[in-house]
Amino acid sequence: MIKDSVVRARVNSHIKESAENVFKELGLTTSQAITIFLTRVTKEQGIPFDLKIPNETTKKAMQEAKDGIGETLTYEEFISGK
Repeated sequence: MIKDSVVRARVNSHIKESAENVFKELGLTTSQAITIFLTRVTKEQGIPFDLKIPNETTKKAMQEAKDGIGETLTYEEFISGK
């Protein structure tokens, strides 16, 4: 497939660096990862993962997590329902 187009986007440098570290571990360049994403969008005729607007309970929990408020559970406690 001929690559004859350029995609440019402004993103947060920390997000870009973190994503590039993941891509490197996967043996991909950022360009290859973007191509995979765009290919999936085309094949699925939409974003290839769920995009949802959080409800009020979820928004509250997200804000509490950001603020360091609330209960902390280990993975085991979460799974066991304790």
